[in-house]
Parts: sequence; C-alpha cells; structure tokens
Amino acid sequence: MWAICKKEFRQYFSNLTGYITIILFLLLNGLFLFVFSSFNILDFGYASLDNFFTLAPFVLLLLIPAVTMRLLPDEWKSGTMELLQTKPLTASQIVNGKYAAALLVVLMALIPTFVYVFSISSLAEEGTMPDTGGLTGSYIGLLFLSAGFTSISICTGSFTSNSVVAFLLSAFFCFALYSGFDALSSLKVFESGADYYLQQPGMSSHYRSLSRGVIDVRDVIYFLSLIFFFLFLTIQRVKKKK
Repeated sequence: MWAICKKEFRQYFSNLTGYITIILFLLLNGLFLFVFSSFNILDFGYASLDNFFTLAPFVLLLLIPAVTMRLLPDEWKSGTMELLQTKPLTASQIVNGKYAAALLVVLMALIPTFVYVFSISSLAEEGTMPDTGGLTGSYIGLLFLSAGFTSISICTGSFTSNSVVAFLLSAFFCFALYSGFDALSSLKVFESGADYYLQQPGMSSHYRSLSRGVIDVRDVIYFLSLIFFFLFLTIQRVKKKK
C-alpha cells in the first residue's frame, strides 16, 4: 500500500500538475476571502473565518476531482492496472495506496490556510480573538469532508477510463452528496419536519455540526462510514475488472 502511495505522491510533484492544483486552490480562496466583497473577511468587522469554511467545500469540489481524475482512469486506459495486479498487491492495497496519496496532496493544500488563522488573530482587536474551539472543529470537519470527497472521487474514477469524464462525474456526485439533500429539504412540501431527516444523509449537515466546535460521535461515524463505503465499492470494482 505504501509503495503505491509513495509512487503516486511522487508522480503528483514530478511535474507542475500537483503544484498548479495547490496554487489554484490557495489563489481562489485568497481572492474570495481578501479581494471579492461577497466573502471578504476584512469587511466583517470581527475576527471570524466563517466565510472561509463556507467557501472551502465548494473549492474542494473542484480541487479533489482534479487530484483524483487520473488515478484509476489512466490505469485502465494505459493497461498498467494489469501490470499492477501481477505484483504481490491486493486490490485493497492498490486502492488504499492511491487514496492515501490523493488525500496527502489535499492536506498539503489545506495546511497553508493556517496562515488565515494567524492573519485574523494578528488583525483582531483585544477581546475579539477567534473562537479556538470553533476553528478546531471547523478544520476537523474540513478534514473529514476532504477525506469523504476523495473517496467519492476515487470511486467514480474506477468506472471510466476517461479522466475528463471522471473529473466531471466526481464533481457532480460530490456536489450532490454535499448540497443535494439540503436543496431537497428546502422544498415546501418537506417543511412539516421531514426536512431535518432529509438533511441527515447529506455531508453538509454533518460538516456544519462539526464546525460548531463540538465533535459529535455521530458525525464522525457518518464520515467514516461514507469513506469506507466508497472505498469498498472501488475495491470491488478493481477486483471485478481483474
């Protein structure tokens, strides 16, 4: 597994693809948070990164499919998956290795965003410091959300040999699982109380729950179950192709 992970991780940064992906993620967040007025955190009047944690999932909807789009489709297209399967590697080791490599790249994109925390803290007036518990919970939620998006994108890519199709399908399914249930629950027909239950299968409600700073076991179990489910589907797909 770790051999696959190291191989894929090195491949990301053997050319400009990995660097450009991370730079674009940080550039988009920076423009929205410090330049564009709709999300500009400097216009808030108090120290808060709520806008970042609201915006980041939608930027990740593009970043993560871009990171994973070639992992399995290129293996199918070039025929190298058959070569991998001749080695003493199980399907789960191949999938988990690729998943770990992709998640490491995403984490490398998230780490520089800690600069926002220090920036807000240094600009804040005394007595208006950011809520440490809320920030910690929000970053934990963002970590789980990234892991969930990565598992969905890996799974989607296992069903096609076209990397562009993999990117588009991954972005669609990540968006659907993140915002689709919220959109459905907002319909007037579900206003009588069913809206709460419709939101629960979606990733957004659990992400918001973690962002409050209280780590609920139910939210953690939800994300771990979702990650396990999509990785399990991917492993079964790889075994079937074998």
